[in-house]
Amino acid sequence: MNLKERKPILVTGAHRTGTTWVGRMLAADPHVAYISEPLNVLHRPGVMRAKVQYWYTVLTDANGDAYLPALRETLAFRYHLLAELLSLRSGHDFLRMCRDVSIFTRGWLFHLRPLLKDPFAVFSLPWFAQHIGCDMVVTVRHPAGFASSLKRLNWPFDFRDLLAQPLLMEQQLEPYRSRMESMPADDIIGQASLLWAMVYRSVQNVCRQIPSIQIVRHEDLSLDPVAGFHGLYDSLGLSFTPAVERKILESSSSENPTELSRKKVHSVKLDSKANLHNWKRRLSADEITRIRQLTDGVVQEYYPDVEWS
Repeated sequence: MNLKERKPILVTGAHRTGTTWVGRMLAADPHVAYISEPLNVLHRPGVMRAKVQYWYTVLTDANGDAYLPALRETLAFRYHLLAELLSLRSGHDFLRMCRDVSIFTRGWLFHLRPLLKDPFAVFSLPWFAQHIGCDMVVTVRHPAGFASSLKRLNWPFDFRDLLAQPLLMEQQLEPYRSRMESMPADDIIGQASLLWAMVYRSVQNVCRQIPSIQIVRHEDLSLDPVAGFHGLYDSLGLSFTPAVERKILESSSSENPTELSRKKVHSVKLDSKANLHNWKRRLSADEITRIRQLTDGVVQEYYPDVEWS
């Protein structure tokens, strides 16, 4: 089976917007293989041989040749075992290698459909459409939910990774330059709000050119996971079986924690409905007002009836 016949799926969106949950639930189809974040600057060399210098690296016709062969190898489940072995530094690295070898071997042997879960591809949607030919799913989360998640985890964002990319700035983010340059290093709420606005303004613009991109709101999936994922399965040509439904229900059950431990930030087992409004108790009234102001003009495109209290 060639690459065209097993069309890749790209699940992207800003980090902490549910890309992991969506990717893993779509990969519950046994004919799909889940590949995690080849464009993460810390990605494993076994998964993709090309190095990535910046968070949210943009891929365009001007620089894409440096990444396209490596991504095609990844999508063909070619694992670089020697490079991975030479990079191992801990038992955790070894266990992760074993997991990835298993995924790639199974994907190659059974000609599975590759699914790339990678929030850091979100500024590169046109390139992925043109050169990889992906079915693309973009997750979006209420900006207050996004900002509160980063606040809870104490995850700042360094805009120098974006400012250092001339292609990204010239083509998409130049209007935001002064705001990025003046953002304090310890202002997580401001950083999260500005990043959200930039990411989803970019997505909005791209969707005008590529209307086949599917936008999925985290809140809609959280309220009715079975119906939401069933729709995604149908649109992507995946098989929504009873086993898939059980996995989705297990991931979103009310018996799951209402909030993830900081040690398990990538877990997909959470009480999805209870998690919807955690931001209302994490954020102060002033923080909510600030998020609202910094995302104004973009948030209405995704949440026309947005609630802020």
